[in-house]
Amino acid sequence: MSAEFVDTNVVLYSLSDDVAKRRRALAILVDRPVLSLQVLNEAANIMRRKLGFAIPAIREVVLRWMGESRFHPLAPSTLLSALDVAERYGFSHYDSLIIAAALEAGCATLYSEDLQHGQVIDQRLTIINPFT
Repeated sequence: MSAEFVDTNVVLYSLSDDVAKRRRALAILVDRPVLSLQVLNEAANIMRRKLGFAIPAIREVVLRWMGESRFHPLAPSTLLSALDVAERYGFSHYDSLIIAAALEAGCATLYSEDLQHGQVIDQRLTIINPFT
């Protein structure tokens, strides 16, 4: 099975009150997808600023996600790849970092609600909106 990469929005839906989206997100996360530290940082920030989680609760959730996922480290090469992605496809810098990390990790699928469903990047990474 090809590796799958998960964007921040999918990770956060695993905490959602929307039962259908939470179930779908949890079904994706159970397969130990690839995450980057960027995804966890963005999720922690949203949990604190928008969702009102206390720091101990954020730590508990982040530790659970860390234990249930595989990680692709961000490196200088990721930044340079992200700049190439942004130039070729017009994505924002942070979306380009997610895409670059997924490509470097050898993933075939990037689950994201925020990017164009069905778009193929570099003929090897397909963006899938799991909530359509």
